[in-house]
Amino acid sequence: MNRLILTIIFLASLTINAQDKPKVGDKLTINAPIGQSYNHIAFPKKNFIAKRGKVANYKSLYGNAVVIKELITNKKGDTYVILEKQDGKKFFGFLTKVKANYKAAVESGELSTIKS
Repeated sequence: MNRLILTIIFLASLTINAQDKPKVGDKLTINAPIGQSYNHIAFPKKNFIAKRGKVANYKSLYGNAVVIKELITNKKGDTYVILEKQDGKKFFGFLTKVKANYKAAVESGELSTIKS
């Protein structure tokens, strides 16, 4: 009986850990940042967007569906993802890709997974 319970707990922990690892092709949603700007997604500063002649408004990003195109793991073990919009359009009219710290962005609520 004890072995059965331990086996079930072990399998449940493997399932939970497997969901934390991103894969190429996973779909995510961009949510509102907690502060004024995004801390874990590398969007350009508002003044840089304005210099490009675009409207510097992060609210246009809320609810956008993005797809993971590439995974990068550094020496410290942090996982970074390269994101592109699911509809193929550009961020702010000139950025095709953005980089994000996956774990930190999900924990802070800047990114959330889309359940299929």
